[in-house]
Amino acid sequence: MKKLSLKLGIIFFITLFCIETFMMFFLHTSLTNSRVEEELASLQARGNSHRTILEQNFNKETLAHVVLMESEESTDVVVTDHEGTILDSSQPHPEIRDMINNIEGNIPYEGKVLQDKWQEVQAIATISPIQNQQTTIGYVFMFQNTDSIHALMKRLNKHFLIVGVVSGLVTIAVIIILSRKLAKPLIQMKEATLKMSKGDFTVALSSNGQDELGDLSNAIQLLSNDLNHLRQERNEFLSSIAHELRTPLTFIKGYTDILYKRDLTEQNRQEYLAIIIEETNRLSRLIKDLFDLAKMDENSFIIEKQSLDLNTFFTSIEAKLSPAFQEKGIRFVVCCEKDLTLWADEARLEQILFNLLNNALIYCAPGDTASVYVKNYNDVLTIIVQDTGKGIPKKDLPYIFERFYRVEKSRSRALGGSGLGLAIVKELVQAHGGKVVVSSEENKGTTFEISFKGVEADENYFMH
Repeated sequence: MKKLSLKLGIIFFITLFCIETFMMFFLHTSLTNSRVEEELASLQARGNSHRTILEQNFNKETLAHVVLMESEESTDVVVTDHEGTILDSSQPHPEIRDMINNIEGNIPYEGKVLQDKWQEVQAIATISPIQNQQTTIGYVFMFQNTDSIHALMKRLNKHFLIVGVVSGLVTIAVIIILSRKLAKPLIQMKEATLKMSKGDFTVALSSNGQDELGDLSNAIQLLSNDLNHLRQERNEFLSSIAHELRTPLTFIKGYTDILYKRDLTEQNRQEYLAIIIEETNRLSRLIKDLFDLAKMDENSFIIEKQSLDLNTFFTSIEAKLSPAFQEKGIRFVVCCEKDLTLWADEARLEQILFNLLNNALIYCAPGDTASVYVKNYNDVLTIIVQDTGKGIPKKDLPYIFERFYRVEKSRSRALGGSGLGLAIVKELVQAHGGKVVVSSEENKGTTFEISFKGVEADENYFMH
């Protein structure tokens, strides 16, 4: 019993079989009791009718008339006096004497059932007292053979058996269809997960229905898509790392070989050593960025928050970066509202601003403007980094925070770094409980907006 459809089918069948058996047993018992009660009520009413006639004329002619009436029916009548002497009967019944002897107390005028256990006796029986001036002068005993009741029960049992067999077959058919319908998507999900376990994430599951199976199918499909995306990202990540590492290593190795094997002038030697140092620094920065991202992924990245005076902080940022922008002929503006304080890690916040402004420095041309605005509105502190540079194509905007993603696919050394700067910005902003969004238009510039909502002081607290 390893198949889920078989297990579901057996469980459904046992459950429905128990329910149907109980309902049929209850219905059979109710119909049987109802039918027997109807027969007894009819027999009692017939006896009471004879009793009424005899009360009007309690003589031999009336007795003969009553007996004659029952001689043509399936019922029998026995009339006795008040002492139990049989006066007349349509057919002798041997058990009548025992019934007469067992009469105890007064019989109610509406009559009484003497025998109702139709399964155990040959006939059911009732008694109706004959009264004259409220004195009992005799009894009318009515008998009905139970053969008709047994025949009725036999037909009823036959009909119930047919209904039970038909309903059982229909139930089995419905269970087979339902169990297969339930098991089919589960089997598809099992096959999909097996494919995923082997590294094949190109699975396609139907998402029919809005029930739990549909939700599970959607969840597995989403997991498959995410894993496939992660695999592609991993491959691109490894390829990007290899490319980013190979470039500085190639320069370092090439110029080291030149310095080792050739006789160079002091000027050339210094020039080549400067290139080696530059590429070594580039390699060091890349490794540091990768190490930071690895720690962020492991949630072991330490954010040491403190209360920062943002006016002082951004004055420092302006002083550190202004020379670089002036050298390139780019106007650099920093505007911060007064008396703003943010609960943050100063070094990491500085790293966020440096990464964003470094992009502005790279992608702006002489005469462009790079601006930083800091403001507080409705308990949301917002840092806006804006430039009027070359901008980012619309198709690239959704991906710029991914690791090693470069708008410049050529990976030109003159444009941009390793493609990790914005990924680090996003991770650091989220580590501070904030969010970062970007908007850009080609040849008009780019705007990064970082927002921090006011929360508890031990999280992202700021005051105005």
